[in-house]
Amino acid sequence: MEAKYAESPAMFRNNPLGFILAVLLIPLVVGLVILLVWYLRCKSTKLEFVGNDLVLEKGLLSKARTELDARGIRSVKVYQSFFDRIFGVGKISIFTAGDAPEIEVAGLPRPNDLRELIKAEQDA
Repeated sequence: MEAKYAESPAMFRNNPLGFILAVLLIPLVVGLVILLVWYLRCKSTKLEFVGNDLVLEKGLLSKARTELDARGIRSVKVYQSFFDRIFGVGKISIFTAGDAPEIEVAGLPRPNDLRELIKAEQDA
């Protein structure tokens, strides 16, 4: 089944100033190490909306996987600062029960698209 939404946190759009600083530090090798670690962190986190399930996978060598049924989601919170809105990224928090979010991922591209997909699935 094809994912309706499948994204990993963005590097440049999530922290453009940090990215530019790391690129400027490449001649000192420190920048290269920072970019490599940052890239691996971003690519080792993936949030997908497949069928009725929201799936968060974290990890590079060992994996942690969280699956939520969209019908069991109580609320979705999207936070975007001014710069996040300019670059089209944001932090999304998914709540099912209680006060703590079940899933929370920062730096996701198009967070409002995911929120709308979840709402549409709940209404269906």
